[in-house]
Amino acid sequence: MLSITSGFSLTRLEREMRRADCYADWKNAALEHDTKSGFEAWKSKEESKSYDYVNIRTRIDALKEFRRQQDDIGLLFALNEGIHGNQGGMGKSILYNKAKFGTKLLIEEYVDEIVSALEHISSIPDSSEITKEDKLDFFERASHCFGRSALMLSGAGSLGHFHRGVIKTLFEHKVLPTVISGSSAGAVSAAILGTYTEDELPSVLYGDKELDPQQSQIDNRPKSLIRKQSDSTSLKAMLEAILPDMTFQEAYEKTGRMISITIAPFEEHQSSRLMNAITSPNVYIRTAVMASCAVPGVYPPVMLMAKNVYGEAQPHLPDRRWVDGAVTDDLPAKRLARLYGVNHYIVSQANPLALAIMKGEQYMPVSEGAKKVFRLSTHEILKSGEKFSRRYLRKIPEVGKAMNMFYSVMAQDYKGDVNIAPNFNFVDPQKLLGQLTSTEIQELVIEGERSTWPQLEQIKICSKIGLKLDEILDHHSDHNIKRLYKKRR
Repeated sequence: MLSITSGFSLTRLEREMRRADCYADWKNAALEHDTKSGFEAWKSKEESKSYDYVNIRTRIDALKEFRRQQDDIGLLFALNEGIHGNQGGMGKSILYNKAKFGTKLLIEEYVDEIVSALEHISSIPDSSEITKEDKLDFFERASHCFGRSALMLSGAGSLGHFHRGVIKTLFEHKVLPTVISGSSAGAVSAAILGTYTEDELPSVLYGDKELDPQQSQIDNRPKSLIRKQSDSTSLKAMLEAILPDMTFQEAYEKTGRMISITIAPFEEHQSSRLMNAITSPNVYIRTAVMASCAVPGVYPPVMLMAKNVYGEAQPHLPDRRWVDGAVTDDLPAKRLARLYGVNHYIVSQANPLALAIMKGEQYMPVSEGAKKVFRLSTHEILKSGEKFSRRYLRKIPEVGKAMNMFYSVMAQDYKGDVNIAPNFNFVDPQKLLGQLTSTEIQELVIEGERSTWPQLEQIKICSKIGLKLDEILDHHSDHNIKRLYKKRR
């Protein structure tokens, strides 16, 4: 009888979590759920086969002992042995999927001890034993070794307002990465983050700023069975209203955020591009976003514009046209790793096709290993199909181009280390490119917030060391994180 009562109690708490109006309410329900389900005790128990708890405990004790003895050289030497995001397997997703809130307390203790040790090394006076150069060299190597987190915003059509709820939550809890990529609808949100400063962002995230100049007309339009669809003219007007007219380089110099926009080639035999302040510093962000949102067959392909040496706008690669970035590289993880040293990916995934694929995998009655084999096999079959279509559909270029896009979309990996996805199972096709009302937009924003709360503690734990390293490096006078770019004079 007790187990039945307990089951009803857990079900009630899960319902409260799904319907929570704020993070505090969600957190209280999650912690109560962990207590009743027994996972609060699981978090306190260090032993587990899922990670090397002995290694982590040993490192914690060693760091604490060096701090206790005030042995700064020994502490620096111990830290020099390596600061890894997956120390002893502590980054495994299974460790964050058991409890509703948080993970093993030993992991949290380790992260906090590393952060305290880094702060201590940063604050000690320079001396002949540990010089300023020694500290800078250590922090540079530690940052390179640990890597950094990136937020990747998927394509989503009109459902892209979901991303705003995700961003809002990460911003409120001060865990918004400085490396951000966006494709299609995600490109709009990425561009907003790249062109608005910390002080300006709240006016966008909290709805004080009208994102679409035509929104009042949409809200007052009589209800109809057929929803009016967005077009390139209304999209261009919206982008001009919300995005400042600046290049990738100028945006980085203003905000310090490293944003990247994915675009796909309209012509055959061309490769997709990742537009940012490194690869295309003088390209106007608005045109890159417009291209990334240009759904093939719905919007016309877009020509990019860039600023020339005299500060005038001119075509960028005038013989090329570009379309929806989600077609070829919805989540450009490998390119972000190469350009920015990213090794931890937070994905805001609202792409209906990706959600369908992820949902299908979730309900496959096989092990994770079998799912991985199935996924790899599917990719190989799709690759073979692409080669076949290129070879035998040369005389029908439009069909061949469509087939190549299909294979590209289906063969992509739509997951990261942390995946934030909406809970709705069915998406109204009319809404994908339709004009949404303010109420519908607000519902998507709230869904983005609620979908982020269960992942928030994992994001905090996994990014805390990386954020601290960036903070320390940015506060050293001789270090400037903007070294990645050539500063405009």
